[in-house]
Amino acid sequence: MDYVGHVIRPPSEAYSMIIQVTVGCSHNQCTFCGTYKDQKFRVKDIAQVKRDIDEMSGYRYGFTKAFLADGDVLILPTEDLLDLIHYIRKKNPSIERIGVYGNTKAILKKTPEELLALRKAGLGIVYQGIESGNREVLRRIKKGAFPHKQLETAEKVKAAGMLLSQTVLLGIGGVALSEEHAIDTGRHLGEMSPQYAGALTVMLLPNTELYRDYTAGKFQLPDKFGLLNELKLMLVNMKVKSPLYFTSNHASNYLPIKAEIPRDRHMVIKLVDEVLRKRDESLLKPEYMRAL
Repeated sequence: MDYVGHVIRPPSEAYSMIIQVTVGCSHNQCTFCGTYKDQKFRVKDIAQVKRDIDEMSGYRYGFTKAFLADGDVLILPTEDLLDLIHYIRKKNPSIERIGVYGNTKAILKKTPEELLALRKAGLGIVYQGIESGNREVLRRIKKGAFPHKQLETAEKVKAAGMLLSQTVLLGIGGVALSEEHAIDTGRHLGEMSPQYAGALTVMLLPNTELYRDYTAGKFQLPDKFGLLNELKLMLVNMKVKSPLYFTSNHASNYLPIKAEIPRDRHMVIKLVDEVLRKRDESLLKPEYMRAL
């Protein structure tokens, strides 16, 4: 396989056929992300991509899902994406769903007709990192998209019949904007109501602008219980329009939870409240077990 650099994928794609179509991220300006800082975004040679598909199609393991990496394959022209999707499914009739990361800019460039064509071809899920629902936090982290545009993308993806999985970041507003970030993000997720949402905890990476702000005293990360308070505030304000499967079980988090919102909302709020009341660190994931 012609994998270049760090190839990342969502946890739910662990057993998928992973095909690297692009190298890096088309935005690559987020202050907290160090994944692609050493990579200039480019689309790989499509002939090579198809050779990789051929190679993986020969494995004995019968894939039922495929994921197109890296950071933003959805930025490709629709006809190129359709060609790759058709090729994957031709070589692997057992594949039922194909997924991609999609940032707000890339999704907004697609017409409703293009998204519908991609869904009919087999693109079944889009993963989108929104990070926050607070405008000032999004401005500070250079996300490149504000809440109203994120809402527009959510509506477009769901209207096309695709699943939408969004991630948010605990701690990304720092101590200064912790409460505003959490409340606005909970409300924002409720308004967008994706089928799936996950909370990760921001990790300070030495090759990022956020880390430099941290070492210069310009950014202060909330402590463990401050991060849990953000999680609670998000849940309290998450008034969804349709069922949402919400998790905080990523390796970066101190307290893993899985819940269907609204069904389990009060139960998990009570759980987080109890941990906050006890302030017992033995109830949290040890630091050595946390990772990206």
